[in-house]
Amino acid sequence: MTTAYDREILQLDPVKDHCRITFLMATCVYPFDIPRALELALFRTYAVPRISGLLRHTGELTEYTRKRYDDTDLLLSELIEHGYDSPRGQAAIENINRQHAKYTIRNEDYLYVLSTFIFEPIRWIERFGHPPLSEKERLAWFHFWRAIGMRMNIQGIHDEYAELEQFNQSYEAERFHYSNSNRCVAEKTIDLLLGFYMPPVLFRLGRPAVYALLDRPLLNALGLPGQSIWLSRMLTRALHLRGRIASALPIRNKPVMRTQLHRPSYPDGYRIDDLGPEKPTQQRD
Repeated sequence: MTTAYDREILQLDPVKDHCRITFLMATCVYPFDIPRALELALFRTYAVPRISGLLRHTGELTEYTRKRYDDTDLLLSELIEHGYDSPRGQAAIENINRQHAKYTIRNEDYLYVLSTFIFEPIRWIERFGHPPLSEKERLAWFHFWRAIGMRMNIQGIHDEYAELEQFNQSYEAERFHYSNSNRCVAEKTIDLLLGFYMPPVLFRLGRPAVYALLDRPLLNALGLPGQSIWLSRMLTRALHLRGRIASALPIRNKPVMRTQLHRPSYPDGYRIDDLGPEKPTQQRD
Protein backbone atom coordinates (compact mmCIF):
# COMPACT_ATOMS: atom_id res chain seq x y z
CA MET A 1 0.00 0.00 0.00
CA THR A 2 1.38 3.40 -0.98
CA THR A 3 1.64 5.82 1.93
CA ALA A 4 1.73 9.61 2.03
CA TYR A 5 5.43 9.28 2.83
CA ASP A 6 6.02 7.12 -0.26
CA ARG A 7 4.19 9.62 -2.43
CA GLU A 8 6.19 12.53 -1.06
CA ILE A 9 9.52 10.70 -1.40
CA LEU A 10 8.75 10.00 -5.06
CA GLN A 11 8.59 13.74 -5.69
CA LEU A 12 11.86 14.54 -3.89
CA ASP A 13 15.42 14.62 -5.19
CA PRO A 14 18.18 13.08 -2.99
CA VAL A 15 20.56 15.97 -3.66
CA LYS A 16 18.30 19.00 -3.88
CA ASP A 17 15.82 17.84 -1.22
CA HIS A 18 18.14 15.98 1.15
CA CYS A 19 17.17 18.09 4.18
CA ARG A 20 13.50 17.18 3.81
CA ILE A 21 14.22 13.49 3.21
CA THR A 22 16.55 13.37 6.22
CA PHE A 23 13.92 15.01 8.41
CA LEU A 24 11.28 12.47 7.37
CA MET A 25 13.66 9.54 7.85
CA ALA A 26 14.77 10.58 11.33
CA THR A 27 11.47 11.81 12.75
CA CYS A 28 8.77 9.75 11.03
CA VAL A 29 10.16 6.51 9.59
CA TYR A 30 13.12 5.56 11.81
CA PRO A 31 12.70 7.57 15.04
CA PHE A 32 13.93 4.59 17.08
CA ASP A 33 16.63 3.23 14.77
CA ILE A 34 18.56 6.39 13.93
CA PRO A 35 19.16 7.54 17.54
CA ARG A 36 20.26 4.01 18.51
CA ALA A 37 22.65 3.87 15.55
CA LEU A 38 24.14 7.27 16.38
CA GLU A 39 24.65 6.10 19.96
CA LEU A 40 26.61 3.08 18.72
CA ALA A 41 28.54 5.35 16.33
CA LEU A 42 30.06 6.99 19.41
CA PHE A 43 31.83 3.74 20.27
CA ARG A 44 33.56 3.63 16.90
CA THR A 45 35.10 7.03 17.54
CA TYR A 46 36.28 5.82 20.97
CA ALA A 47 38.27 3.03 19.28
CA VAL A 48 40.77 5.62 18.01
CA PRO A 49 43.25 6.49 20.80
CA ARG A 50 43.80 10.00 19.45
CA ILE A 51 40.09 10.73 19.74
CA SER A 52 39.38 8.94 23.01
CA GLY A 53 42.48 10.50 24.57
CA LEU A 54 41.19 13.98 23.82
CA LEU A 55 37.74 13.10 25.17
CA ARG A 56 39.19 11.77 28.41
CA HIS A 57 41.54 14.77 28.69
CA THR A 58 38.70 17.29 28.49
CA GLY A 59 36.79 15.42 31.21
CA GLU A 60 33.48 16.33 29.62
CA LEU A 61 32.68 12.75 28.68
CA THR A 62 34.06 11.05 31.78
CA GLU A 63 32.85 13.54 34.42
CA TYR A 64 29.72 15.00 32.82
CA THR A 65 28.66 12.08 30.64
CA ARG A 66 24.92 12.78 30.57
CA LYS A 67 25.36 16.46 29.79
CA ARG A 68 27.81 15.70 26.99
CA TYR A 69 25.31 13.19 25.56
CA ASP A 70 22.45 15.69 25.75
CA ASP A 71 24.53 18.45 24.17
CA THR A 72 25.56 16.26 21.25
CA ASP A 73 22.07 14.83 20.74
CA LEU A 74 20.46 18.27 20.85
CA LEU A 75 22.92 19.85 18.41
CA LEU A 76 22.50 17.04 15.89
CA SER A 77 18.73 17.06 16.36
CA GLU A 78 18.58 20.81 15.75
CA LEU A 79 20.29 20.22 12.40
CA ILE A 80 17.99 17.35 11.44
CA GLU A 81 14.76 19.01 12.56
CA HIS A 82 15.37 22.54 11.31
CA GLY A 83 17.97 22.14 8.55
CA TYR A 84 21.56 23.34 8.65
CA ASP A 85 20.84 26.67 6.91
CA SER A 86 17.93 27.66 9.14
CA PRO A 87 18.68 30.17 11.92
CA ARG A 88 18.67 27.36 14.50
CA GLY A 89 20.76 25.12 12.25
CA GLN A 90 23.32 27.87 11.69
CA ALA A 91 23.48 28.48 15.44
CA ALA A 92 24.08 24.75 16.00
CA ILE A 93 26.93 24.64 13.49
CA GLU A 94 28.49 27.78 14.96
CA ASN A 95 28.33 26.13 18.38
CA ILE A 96 29.94 22.92 17.09
CA ASN A 97 32.71 24.84 15.35
CA ARG A 98 33.34 27.01 18.40
CA GLN A 99 33.68 24.00 20.69
CA HIS A 100 36.06 22.15 18.38
CA ALA A 101 38.21 25.22 17.70
CA LYS A 102 39.60 24.93 21.25
CA TYR A 103 41.50 21.78 20.33
CA THR A 104 44.02 20.64 17.75
CA ILE A 105 42.19 17.94 15.82
CA ARG A 106 43.42 16.37 12.60
CA ASN A 107 41.27 16.77 9.52
CA GLU A 108 41.17 13.01 8.93
CA ASP A 109 39.73 12.53 12.42
CA TYR A 110 37.01 15.10 11.73
CA LEU A 111 36.26 13.33 8.46
CA TYR A 112 36.09 9.93 10.12
CA VAL A 113 33.69 11.09 12.84
CA LEU A 114 31.51 12.66 10.15
CA SER A 115 31.54 9.39 8.23
CA THR A 116 30.24 7.48 11.26
CA PHE A 117 27.17 9.75 11.31
CA ILE A 118 26.55 8.70 7.72
CA PHE A 119 27.29 5.00 7.66
CA GLU A 120 26.36 3.72 11.12
CA PRO A 121 22.65 4.63 10.79
CA ILE A 122 22.59 3.14 7.29
CA ARG A 123 24.25 -0.06 8.51
CA TRP A 124 21.91 -0.30 11.49
CA ILE A 125 18.82 0.06 9.29
CA GLU A 126 20.22 -2.49 6.83
CA ARG A 127 20.73 -4.86 9.75
CA PHE A 128 17.62 -4.24 11.86
CA GLY A 129 15.37 -1.63 10.30
CA HIS A 130 12.10 -1.93 8.41
CA PRO A 131 11.19 -0.84 5.84
CA PRO A 132 14.53 -1.19 4.00
CA LEU A 133 16.25 2.01 2.94
CA SER A 134 15.77 3.08 -0.65
CA GLU A 135 18.72 4.31 -2.69
CA LYS A 136 17.16 7.77 -2.64
CA GLU A 137 17.08 7.79 1.18
CA ARG A 138 20.64 6.49 1.40
CA LEU A 139 21.97 9.20 -0.91
CA ALA A 140 19.95 11.95 0.78
CA TRP A 141 21.38 10.96 4.18
CA PHE A 142 24.88 11.07 2.69
CA HIS A 143 24.40 14.50 1.12
CA PHE A 144 22.89 15.93 4.29
CA TRP A 145 25.90 15.08 6.44
CA ARG A 146 28.32 15.97 3.67
CA ALA A 147 26.81 19.47 3.57
CA ILE A 148 27.23 19.78 7.33
CA GLY A 149 30.86 18.69 7.06
CA MET A 150 31.49 21.39 4.49
CA ARG A 151 30.03 23.98 6.87
CA MET A 152 32.40 22.69 9.53
CA ASN A 153 35.27 23.35 7.12
CA ILE A 154 36.26 19.69 6.96
CA GLN A 155 38.57 19.27 4.00
CA GLY A 156 38.58 16.54 1.38
CA ILE A 157 35.04 15.25 1.88
CA HIS A 158 34.50 12.73 -0.87
CA ASP A 159 31.92 13.54 -3.53
CA GLU A 160 30.75 9.96 -3.90
CA TYR A 161 29.10 7.70 -1.32
CA ALA A 162 31.31 4.70 -2.15
CA GLU A 163 34.52 6.74 -1.88
CA LEU A 164 33.69 8.02 1.59
CA GLU A 165 32.67 4.54 2.70
CA GLN A 166 36.04 3.23 1.54
CA PHE A 167 37.77 5.94 3.57
CA ASN A 168 35.68 4.98 6.60
CA GLN A 169 36.70 1.34 6.34
CA SER A 170 40.37 2.07 5.63
CA TYR A 171 40.61 4.51 8.52
CA GLU A 172 39.20 1.95 10.94
CA ALA A 173 41.58 -0.75 9.72
CA GLU A 174 44.53 1.59 10.27
CA ARG A 175 43.50 3.55 13.37
CA PHE A 176 41.59 1.13 15.60
CA HIS A 177 44.00 0.26 18.42
CA TYR A 178 43.50 -0.37 22.11
CA SER A 179 44.34 2.25 24.71
CA ASN A 180 43.18 2.80 28.27
CA SER A 181 41.37 5.96 27.23
CA ASN A 182 39.32 3.94 24.72
CA ARG A 183 37.99 1.69 27.44
CA CYS A 184 37.49 4.52 29.92
CA VAL A 185 35.18 6.61 27.73
CA ALA A 186 33.42 3.51 26.35
CA GLU A 187 32.54 2.21 29.82
CA LYS A 188 31.22 5.62 30.89
CA THR A 189 29.00 5.75 27.82
CA ILE A 190 27.76 2.18 28.29
CA ASP A 191 26.67 2.98 31.83
CA LEU A 192 24.91 6.12 30.60
CA LEU A 193 22.99 4.24 27.90
CA LEU A 194 22.04 1.42 30.26
CA GLY A 195 20.78 4.04 32.71
CA PHE A 196 18.03 4.92 30.23
CA TYR A 197 16.54 1.44 30.71
CA MET A 198 17.56 0.04 34.11
CA PRO A 199 18.84 0.98 37.58
CA PRO A 200 22.63 0.94 38.21
CA VAL A 201 22.35 -2.25 40.25
CA LEU A 202 21.48 -4.10 37.02
CA PHE A 203 24.23 -2.61 34.83
CA ARG A 204 26.36 -5.73 35.25
CA LEU A 205 23.60 -7.74 33.60
CA GLY A 206 22.99 -5.18 30.87
CA ARG A 207 26.56 -4.67 29.68
CA PRO A 208 26.76 -7.97 27.74
CA ALA A 209 23.78 -6.81 25.66
CA VAL A 210 25.75 -3.74 24.56
CA TYR A 211 28.82 -5.86 23.81
CA ALA A 212 26.65 -8.13 21.66
CA LEU A 213 25.83 -5.22 19.34
CA LEU A 214 29.50 -4.37 18.70
CA ASP A 215 31.74 -6.15 16.20
CA ARG A 216 34.94 -7.96 17.12
CA PRO A 217 37.47 -5.34 15.85
CA LEU A 218 35.61 -2.66 17.80
CA LEU A 219 35.45 -4.75 20.98
CA ASN A 220 39.18 -5.46 20.74
CA ALA A 221 40.03 -1.78 20.30
CA LEU A 222 37.85 -0.84 23.28
CA GLY A 223 39.24 -3.63 25.44
CA LEU A 224 35.77 -5.02 26.09
CA PRO A 225 34.81 -8.69 26.54
CA GLY A 226 33.87 -10.80 23.56
CA GLN A 227 30.38 -11.23 22.26
CA SER A 228 28.04 -13.91 23.52
CA ILE A 229 26.90 -15.69 20.36
CA TRP A 230 23.52 -16.70 21.77
CA LEU A 231 22.88 -13.22 23.17
CA SER A 232 23.90 -11.60 19.89
CA ARG A 233 21.49 -13.86 18.01
CA MET A 234 18.70 -13.21 20.50
CA LEU A 235 19.14 -9.43 20.28
CA THR A 236 19.31 -9.55 16.50
CA ARG A 237 16.04 -11.48 16.35
CA ALA A 238 14.39 -9.15 18.85
CA LEU A 239 15.46 -6.05 16.92
CA HIS A 240 14.32 -7.60 13.65
CA LEU A 241 10.95 -8.36 15.23
CA ARG A 242 10.66 -4.82 16.61
CA GLY A 243 11.43 -3.45 13.16
CA ARG A 244 8.83 -5.63 11.47
CA ILE A 245 6.17 -4.68 13.99
CA ALA A 246 7.03 -0.99 13.57
CA SER A 247 6.90 -1.26 9.78
CA ALA A 248 3.43 -2.84 9.96
CA LEU A 249 2.13 0.25 11.73
CA PRO A 250 1.26 3.45 9.86
CA ILE A 251 4.17 5.85 9.40
CA ARG A 252 3.89 8.65 11.92
CA ASN A 253 2.04 11.75 10.85
CA LYS A 254 3.38 13.59 13.89
CA PRO A 255 7.20 13.68 13.83
CA VAL A 256 9.21 12.59 16.87
CA MET A 257 11.16 15.75 17.73
CA ARG A 258 14.11 14.91 19.96
CA THR A 259 14.61 18.59 20.76
CA GLN A 260 11.28 18.42 22.62
CA LEU A 261 12.24 15.49 24.88
CA HIS A 262 12.83 16.08 28.59
CA ARG A 263 16.52 16.47 29.36
CA PRO A 264 17.81 16.09 32.93
CA SER A 265 20.74 18.32 31.96
CA TYR A 266 18.33 21.11 30.97
CA PRO A 267 15.18 20.79 33.12
CA ASP A 268 14.07 24.33 32.20
CA GLY A 269 14.93 24.11 28.50
CA TYR A 270 18.03 25.25 26.67
CA ARG A 271 19.47 27.86 24.35
CA ILE A 272 21.57 26.58 21.45
CA ASP A 273 24.40 28.97 22.24
CA ASP A 274 24.65 27.58 25.75
CA LEU A 275 25.00 23.91 24.80
CA GLY A 276 28.45 22.63 25.61
CA PRO A 277 30.91 22.73 28.52
CA GLU A 278 30.80 25.33 31.26
CA LYS A 279 27.56 26.94 30.15
CA PRO A 280 24.73 27.92 32.52
CA THR A 281 21.27 26.44 32.14
CA GLN A 282 18.81 28.98 30.70
CA GLN A 283 15.26 29.03 29.46
CA ARG A 284 14.67 27.56 26.03
CA ASP A 285 14.62 29.86 23.00
